[in-house]
Amino acid sequence: MSTLPDKTVERLSQYRRNLLICDANGKEHIFSHEIANIHHITPVQVRRDIMLIGYTGTLRKGYNVKELVELIGEILDKPEGQNVAIVGAGNLGRALMKYFSNRREKLSIVAAFDVNPDKIGTTLAGIEVYPLEKLKQIVKEKNISIAIISVPVNEAVNVASLLVDAKIKGILNYSPRPVNVPENIYLEEYDMVTSLEKVAYFAKNMK
Repeated sequence: MSTLPDKTVERLSQYRRNLLICDANGKEHIFSHEIANIHHITPVQVRRDIMLIGYTGTLRKGYNVKELVELIGEILDKPEGQNVAIVGAGNLGRALMKYFSNRREKLSIVAAFDVNPDKIGTTLAGIEVYPLEKLKQIVKEKNISIAIISVPVNEAVNVASLLVDAKIKGILNYSPRPVNVPENIYLEEYDMVTSLEKVAYFAKNMK
């Protein structure tokens, strides 16, 4: 299968999250329009996304929930799983460690990094905080392929450079400062201010 579009991958992750809830509630089959209603998109978009991963439902029953969850997992997840590091163990970093703890079987946060001596050597949600200067060493030892940047704005560029040097394959940047990485590293930048302003714009225009 060729690489899926970014937005399709996002939606597949969202589908899986809600399909797991449906499965836990005993729902065995689901139609595209039901998925669409949950995610506030069109049934056509749902069907296109699911056709892209080679799955089809039936006219009478729709999609088999368990089968679809399993297939999405095969598409999104690496069979042996992937290890993740968080760089920046401040308020945001600690919140992310707690939130992501045991959220996904195939994604494990295995290390955190910081420059604050008071945080180094501590453990949160079972994750040890290491000194930033050991990043390259720990990344190699723990086979870490993904990193989350949650450092202050003036440190983001330097941290991204360190992650590139450590041969990280994917970066999720929570810092407000955009960073540049080589084309062989996948970068996702999450700007909370932009997201909030987007919500504020639409809220302003709601009747």
